[in-house]
Amino acid sequence: MKFRQKTLSFLYAADLHLDRPLRGLSHHEGAPVEEICGATRRALSALVDLALAEKVSFVVIAGDLYEGDQKDYRTVLFFHREMLRLQEAKIPVVAIRGNHDAESVITKALTLPENVTFRPVRKPGSLVVPGLPVTIHGQGFARTAVTENLVPDHPEGTAGRFHIGLLHTSLTGTPRHAPYAPCSIGDLEIIAMPSGEISFIGRTKGRAYSGHSFGR
Repeated sequence: MKFRQKTLSFLYAADLHLDRPLRGLSHHEGAPVEEICGATRRALSALVDLALAEKVSFVVIAGDLYEGDQKDYRTVLFFHREMLRLQEAKIPVVAIRGNHDAESVITKALTLPENVTFRPVRKPGSLVVPGLPVTIHGQGFARTAVTENLVPDHPEGTAGRFHIGLLHTSLTGTPRHAPYAPCSIGDLEIIAMPSGEISFIGRTKGRAYSGHSFGR
């Protein structure tokens, strides 16, 4: 992606679920408990390794860093250390809270590195990426159950800049999952104005899901 001779690249992730407890795993004889339990940390480290290797302009994380009921502060300390690696390379990180980490106690327990910024939860907030013609918009979850459509409140883009919208949503939902921040593809396309090209993570005037970084 280029803007007047300047190349832009960024890394997108979501649903990291760091140190997510895999309940019942130990009940299965021969299950590689320690290896599987460490998968989320290895996935985050690999994500940071990739960002450093590719020298990306910034990293965006669209929710669910942790589980809301986790109380082990070693989890957030690990995240802090990995973000420091990006800070040393001057790579900013912009994130939002999702349905799983909206009420996370450990999220608020530690001051994160200066390169990490969370978008607000009461209304969408915009962040201009320093030195780049890029604005990142987003709104996190103030509570676990968000049943309203958050898309219409996002600001319009402006011409001459690349706009990215961060949204943690189930879209129109599935029978196996409770709906959260429900919206339609049409909602995302309406706000992808030709003047500003606001993209809800994906191709320009498009959208995409990252999936789980560690697989499950």
